[in-house]
Amino acid sequence: MVNVQWEIVFDSIAKEHLKEAYDYIKNDSPQNAVKVLARITASISKLAKDPEKYSPDKYRLKNDGSYRAYEIDRYRITYKISPPQIFIIRIRHTSREPLKY
Repeated sequence: MVNVQWEIVFDSIAKEHLKEAYDYIKNDSPQNAVKVLARITASISKLAKDPEKYSPDKYRLKNDGSYRAYEIDRYRITYKISPPQIFIIRIRHTSREPLKY
């Protein structure tokens, strides 16, 4: 069995969403902001070993299975598997309405 390491690439919008989440949490608790950011980034890093770990994104209207999503700390991470890369497309709080795209 070959151990393939995928490259993780953040879309600029996903980077901005992550920064907004951090800034929002930081207003209440800088310590919690660091913890949540660390958990989110650690979960994203784990995708490099197993990108198909999570199920296909149920909000994507046309999905061939390459778009996937999962939740951590009430944040939904949406990504696309496009060998040899994993594109982090969106990071949003689960209380926000999902976009149909």
